[in-house]
Amino acid sequence: MTLDAGGTNLVFSAMRGAREMVDPFVLPCIPDDTDFTLRTIERGFREVASRVNEEIHAISFAFPGPANYELGIIGDLPNLPAFRGGVALGPFLQEVFQLPVYINNDANLYVLGEYVFGFLPEVNRALRQRGSEKEYRNLVGITLGSGFGCGIMINGLLNTGDNCNGGELWLMRNKLFPDLCADASIGQEKIRRFYAEFAGVSLHEVPGSEGVFRIAKGEVEGNREAARRTFTTVGEIIGDALANTSVLVDGLIVIGGGLSGAHEFLMPAIMKELNGTIEHLDGVLHSRIAQIAYFLDQEKEMELFLEGDPRTIPVPFTDKMIAYDASPRIGLGISRLGASRAIALGAYVFAVSSDDPLFF
Repeated sequence: MTLDAGGTNLVFSAMRGAREMVDPFVLPCIPDDTDFTLRTIERGFREVASRVNEEIHAISFAFPGPANYELGIIGDLPNLPAFRGGVALGPFLQEVFQLPVYINNDANLYVLGEYVFGFLPEVNRALRQRGSEKEYRNLVGITLGSGFGCGIMINGLLNTGDNCNGGELWLMRNKLFPDLCADASIGQEKIRRFYAEFAGVSLHEVPGSEGVFRIAKGEVEGNREAARRTFTTVGEIIGDALANTSVLVDGLIVIGGGLSGAHEFLMPAIMKELNGTIEHLDGVLHSRIAQIAYFLDQEKEMELFLEGDPRTIPVPFTDKMIAYDASPRIGLGISRLGASRAIALGAYVFAVSSDDPLFF
């Protein structure tokens, strides 16, 4: 049984053989009521069990941090005050259902789902079909919803960190507002705030982020220039955070969450940051990252990515030749699964691989 837990909604489902056995359903969450939230989670899993009508082997789900996921203890959550002070959620569910319980960060399970079933294997298949021997083993997954989430897979290992705090990209310094973290400018509510500022209107006049996206497309009335500037600004901040990450994690990047639907306006600024320059001493310019970044949802970019720069060069002082690809490159793409499905699949993999839950 799986759960995708947020500050307002709890989305329940069940999986067997990496396939959903029931239609996901939603129960409300009251962020500041501990008893209500715990009993709602219990009720949701009981409902899943009744719909499945088969033996349940484990519970595995996503829950926001900070947390000690290994112990199943949820810490001081800013968007769920009910869990402040530490709540032993995993042990509680183990007592109630007498089942193994696995909990992890939603962004970690999201990147795990995309690593095993989504974006990464799709890219590697395309490379093999092209006859390339290049294979990607590293993946950064970001979610753009109410905020800025991140999970990282490195050589098949989920980067949880020693304190369950690996991949906290939201705390990157904000490029445009250095006193703020990146998350202060990334998310659905931040889209509204930027649009209000750029359009010179009060915040209560601004529609939701989807509405700002429709203004940018010219589908509804509004300040189109301000809407597009909004997404460009947010994209620049995301791109800078991803550039900093790509310096450390040399791999593919998959983008999910509600705001990823506005990728046509976000991605130009993101790609400009990744493929831009950075200054060294005496005005010397270097590429912002060591690789070339390609947006793989665009056909021409995908073609260049797949082509690479294959070469054959001689081994010095021998009659032998050796082939290699001289183009260090990474690819970015929009989630192939959707964030909720990727999280559910990631939770499934995390549970069934419980003997060695960090290697895939």
